[in-house]
Amino acid sequence: MVQGSPRNGILWQGATDMATVTTSTDERATEKRQVKEFGRVGEERPGTETPMGANLAPGGGATFRVWAPHALEIHIRLARTGNVIGRPSDKFEPSDRTRLHPADGGHFLGYVPKAREGDHYRFYIVQRTQPYKRDPYARELEFYDWPNVDCIVRDPHTYPWHDEAFRTPSYHNAIIYQLHIGTWYDAGGEDVERRPERVCKFLDAVDRIPYLSDLGVTFLQPLPIAEFRTPRALGYNGTDMFSPEMDYGVEPKHLGPYRDRVNELLAAKGKPPLSKRQLAPQANQLKVFVDLCHLYGMGVLFDVVYNHAGGFDGDDQSLYFFDQDNTGNNDDSLYFMNRGMAGGLAFAFWNRDVRQFLIDNAKFFVEEYHSDGFRYDEVSVISHFGGWEFCQDLSNTVRYVKPQALQIAEFWDNEQFWATRSTSDGGAGFD
Repeated sequence: MVQGSPRNGILWQGATDMATVTTSTDERATEKRQVKEFGRVGEERPGTETPMGANLAPGGGATFRVWAPHALEIHIRLARTGNVIGRPSDKFEPSDRTRLHPADGGHFLGYVPKAREGDHYRFYIVQRTQPYKRDPYARELEFYDWPNVDCIVRDPHTYPWHDEAFRTPSYHNAIIYQLHIGTWYDAGGEDVERRPERVCKFLDAVDRIPYLSDLGVTFLQPLPIAEFRTPRALGYNGTDMFSPEMDYGVEPKHLGPYRDRVNELLAAKGKPPLSKRQLAPQANQLKVFVDLCHLYGMGVLFDVVYNHAGGFDGDDQSLYFFDQDNTGNNDDSLYFMNRGMAGGLAFAFWNRDVRQFLIDNAKFFVEEYHSDGFRYDEVSVISHFGGWEFCQDLSNTVRYVKPQALQIAEFWDNEQFWATRSTSDGGAGFD
């Protein structure tokens, strides 16, 4: 039996504690509207191969899967637009019709028959004081109002890649140019007077791609581009590892001049133009950056941070203490251990699901963003915190998925040869 579903006005809050819940007419109406608009969760229960996060199903609808071993019950809260979920006017009350099915290993999953591209969602963890949580695997987050933001269902196939002829340059030909997207270059436009105050965008950076190509650069290496909690940062304080930083995205209403420049760069290589709809998702704006780099002969290395994440101050909807209230011991926080690192927390490398989460992230960037490899931040910290086996699994997986990918490790230990020695000889297997 799954505890936590509201029946007869009673809601389980923990393994032994109960609290009476009053379900108002507004709450019932909100739940009914969701079911009418999106369908009842679990009318077709997905199998064990259901991927993590939110994924559109081939025949329509979408599957949802999340790992939360301490949770008694999880629901999916959906909306067609932003500014609905978690707002003061939101009267959502979970029911059997919005509940995800429990599965082995602390996973919860479900199928929503009418979910579609662009829908907004969050997970609702029944026993948490603040129940809403963002999907750790979310492909994109809505603009603004951080941290009370929705995840967005995205089809990874809406961007029409043009880089089928590109081949990743070899390691011995690597000329790497590192840049920070948020400060590197501003393409101007209507708000050029605000340049000292505004964060630059992925679509600002594309303007300089031909220049860098002519300069002889073979790889661009942006500082971390995953979502972090402040508008301005180097990016090493990530919180949502599958979502591009929202401050690097351009809202649809401002896309016009950027789309013109992107299409000009595509036309110069004999490629068809992009529509505003194709360029609107933040995920696609990062993809066009990678795509254009490839068309102009340069690979892209993603700077990824697998030694720690956060901090999480003021953000109770992140993966920190994802499936229960804060116990005061960070070893209980699911994804992290009680070891601080660079203002955040080190990942719990002893946990198989945490290691898989990080490996899934690397695969995601290779498969969905056509990454040509990685710069792995502070691998020596991962080693010191018990993550050597994780490093080996990570490098082996990336090499299997894309053999030509570059894997550069920041490794400060004295015997640095261990970072590049093959995994079969006990090394980490990086380049």
